[in-house]
Amino acid sequence: MKRKYILMLLAFVVVASGSCKKFVVQEPQTALTEEQVFSKLDNIEPLVLGLYTSWRNVKKDRGGFMFTLGSDEAQQGAYQVKTDDRQAGIDRYNGFLAPSNTALAEQWNNRWPVISAAAKAVYALGLNKEEGTRKNTLLGESSFIRAALTFEISQYWGEIPIIDQAKFQEYGTKRQPLPLVYQFIITDLENAVKYLPETQTDKRRATKGAALSLLGKVYLYAPAASNVRDYAKAKSYFEQVVNSGKYSLVPNYADLWKPANANSTESIYEFQFNNVYPDNNQCQWQMGSRSLADIDQYCYFGGYDLMVPTTYCYSDASKGGLWEDGDVRKGESIRYDFVYKGKIPVLNPTFGGDELDPHVKKYEDIRTDGTLSFWLSGKDIFFLRYSDILLCYAETLNETGNTSQAVDIVNNQVRKRAWGGTLPADKRWNNGMSADEFRTKMLDERMRELCFEGWRRMDLIRSGKLVDLVKARNKWTAQSGTIQQYHNRYPIPLQEIKQNDDIGESDQNPGYTNN
Repeated sequence: MKRKYILMLLAFVVVASGSCKKFVVQEPQTALTEEQVFSKLDNIEPLVLGLYTSWRNVKKDRGGFMFTLGSDEAQQGAYQVKTDDRQAGIDRYNGFLAPSNTALAEQWNNRWPVISAAAKAVYALGLNKEEGTRKNTLLGESSFIRAALTFEISQYWGEIPIIDQAKFQEYGTKRQPLPLVYQFIITDLENAVKYLPETQTDKRRATKGAALSLLGKVYLYAPAASNVRDYAKAKSYFEQVVNSGKYSLVPNYADLWKPANANSTESIYEFQFNNVYPDNNQCQWQMGSRSLADIDQYCYFGGYDLMVPTTYCYSDASKGGLWEDGDVRKGESIRYDFVYKGKIPVLNPTFGGDELDPHVKKYEDIRTDGTLSFWLSGKDIFFLRYSDILLCYAETLNETGNTSQAVDIVNNQVRKRAWGGTLPADKRWNNGMSADEFRTKMLDERMRELCFEGWRRMDLIRSGKLVDLVKARNKWTAQSGTIQQYHNRYPIPLQEIKQNDDIGESDQNPGYTNN
């Protein structure tokens, strides 16, 4: 029998479980009322600061990259596919990509407690009677984090619950229509824009620029069924970021991936990590080569092949792939050379055969080399960076009849840097291209600039290209041959359907059976 749970976090503690509705409820340990507890900002601020850690932690280890699998940009390594059918289903789009898929359910489950805690913080701040900048900042931060995670989940699952304690009796935890979901996200981000400061000394904490950037992306990425997608509004928010003067591209693309250059002028928001547990991110453990791990556990580009580039993503345009000659982003994003301290690795015949194919390079942390296991990788991870916003801004210019201006932005800023500061004449995009040609070229340009940074699946969904491009470029998807249009959404986890009495079997996304 399904059970009902009260959405409360009495000690500012969230315990993850198998349902967005199932949270641990603790009895009050004192006679203090909720209003009394929340009357002091000193009691609320720890909850808000904890949100940043909890949000960051859903982005670490394999959880941070699960949604990038099954794209035309990245896929699982052969050994991973051979040894875990459920996880392999994310690339194969076969019967294992089902509501019972535990790899996807884990990502669903990990995010709802953070959203619930953010909702609790928003509610608590509404009860608090203090005035001033501190309270407003906390409200802006809580709203921003709730919006960011709600947006992410909705992009992948569609209609989802809205967690708002002020309206819990009305909304419950049932799936809500897309227009309501996206208006809720927008309202949160509008509050974040209103209340967040221009700068924060503590780099863990969000700023107004981050809220403006994400609000622009929501208007750009919102599905048509939400009735929210609005290129003009998106453009207006991106313009505020661009015209603020607070952000700029770092001159050298390679510098983006050096740990010493964290929180640069290009960073709008990045998750803060280091090499000390529990603040490490374990990303290299998933990205590196198993063959190098066999040679040395302290090789900074060793790992276990969870996510590797597709052939399209690592190949040159002359061979039907992505990369144009001379683009410096290729060598900074993807590793092609696996010789380590004079040792030439060999393929282990029991693995799968792609361990020495090109691998993701962006998350390599050279600070661990020869000293720490690559499990202790700890470079920061970008959530929002300025080059992404420039490309989004260019898209909105193209969609609002200013293709020539859009081309100028791409040529004179993003692509110019990609060729070391001087863009060759034959690499310049033509200002006279059509709006449709710009859209096509932009999909590749976004992959070149932002590969493995978490936006590709969303880009494919909003462009309507997920099925066609993944089928053509992802090895495991092509092998299976079973990808369908309904795979633009993931299945609602079976555990959620069983445990959440507001979501029944009939609420499952189309195309999936509840097994």
